[in-house]
Amino acid sequence: MPQSDHGQARKQRFQERLNVLHDTALHRRLKHHLPAAFNERWTRRHWIHASLFVTIGALVATIVPGFSNAIDASLPSSHSTLALPLPPLSLARLGETPGDSWQILRVQRGQTLSDLFEAAGVPATVMHRVLEHPGTREALTKLRPGAEIAFDLPVNGALRTIRFDRDASHRVELALQGDQIREKVLERSTSTRTVVTSGEITSSLYAAARRAGLSPSAIATMTDDIFKYDIDFSKDLQQGDRFSVVMDETWREGERIDTSKVLAATFTTGGKTYTGFRFERNGKSEYFDLNGRPLKKSFIRSPIQFARLSSNFGSRRHPVLGTMRMHKGVDYAARTGTPIMAAGDARVQFAGVQRGYGNVVILDHGRGHSTLYGHMSRFGGYRTGQRVNQGDIIGYVGSTGLATGPHLHYEFRVNGQHRNPLSVTMPPAEPLKGAELAAFRAQTSPAMARIQGMEQLIYADAGTAPKDDKRTASVTPPPAPAPAGKRG
Repeated sequence: MPQSDHGQARKQRFQERLNVLHDTALHRRLKHHLPAAFNERWTRRHWIHASLFVTIGALVATIVPGFSNAIDASLPSSHSTLALPLPPLSLARLGETPGDSWQILRVQRGQTLSDLFEAAGVPATVMHRVLEHPGTREALTKLRPGAEIAFDLPVNGALRTIRFDRDASHRVELALQGDQIREKVLERSTSTRTVVTSGEITSSLYAAARRAGLSPSAIATMTDDIFKYDIDFSKDLQQGDRFSVVMDETWREGERIDTSKVLAATFTTGGKTYTGFRFERNGKSEYFDLNGRPLKKSFIRSPIQFARLSSNFGSRRHPVLGTMRMHKGVDYAARTGTPIMAAGDARVQFAGVQRGYGNVVILDHGRGHSTLYGHMSRFGGYRTGQRVNQGDIIGYVGSTGLATGPHLHYEFRVNGQHRNPLSVTMPPAEPLKGAELAAFRAQTSPAMARIQGMEQLIYADAGTAPKDDKRTASVTPPPAPAPAGKRG
């Protein structure tokens, strides 16, 4: 046997002996640490302990799954979702059934028609198309705050129908069908009743009138149409002044929609009572006093509001020519473009350019009275021969002709003679006569009696009458439902 093989055999035997010794030592250490029960013969006590542990383990194995099932049962069981095919929508549903997609807007103060269409998401091109329909522009461009306008907008967003009120009794629906617009007019029933309301001023006329149930338009009628010529509402009013108004209320579907028609009114200020009654003469409604004299004066003193008198009537040195000349009118300094009003009802006698007057308008008021308005920057749209009413805008302040700056030259003539507009006695308006006066008295007597009855009811005991008291009495049976508020 070679020497190398002999060494290898010795080395292997030595390793085997080490392994045997290691196993023996490990067995001895393990025997030392194991309980006696595993190293010796089991006694009765060992078997009892073993049986007890086995029984406990079996019980645990049985009870624990029960707890798990109880917990699982209290929790909601999971559900699976199954997608089912739905039937296709009908053509009517795809196109949206009319009436289920109305967007209703109420006109706010300061809003324009463009603002309303923009708020509804309707393009301006569609708005212009709607306005081209006959009669639509007049109604839509005169919508007042509070008016209702509705847009029928289906899912696709294209305007299908627009709805608005043409007047208190008629609602218009315009259906856009392709290139055509179909119009449908719906009649809306309204009812009117006549009421009497009264108020007393403690802070302001407007506040007292609103508490009395007057609308802003009715207040404007009282201040601008009835008592404008007799009462200066900026200076004359004081606490304790009172007013009474007979007016028509228009109701529609339980909503009061109009109170602008004032039939009669009284106003007590400074210890004096002024009266005004509505009456139609020559097809035009006017206001008259208790004796049938028109409250509207034939002429207003100044054809420009809030203007400064810059040159008086009489002899003066002409500012342009530098010579002494008779100034046959008065001058009102104002900014270029300030509106100029007709001093009274008249026919346009001349409208054009006339020497030193520049752009000038001459009005013929009848009975020998005429007025002249010179140096205008532009005219107000009236031509020679046309009729104008008192207060109509006939032109705008300028500096045409012989003028050093923007102002109005205003003349007043009686039978061709120039008179001072500031001091001339204005001709009285023509009163009612004959059959018209008889009809007026028959119409106004009941209204005056109602006002007197109301004021006696309210102010019979001035010491106990509450301040800013407001009472309203119904003259005709009210529509259902009756409006909210205090009624007397």
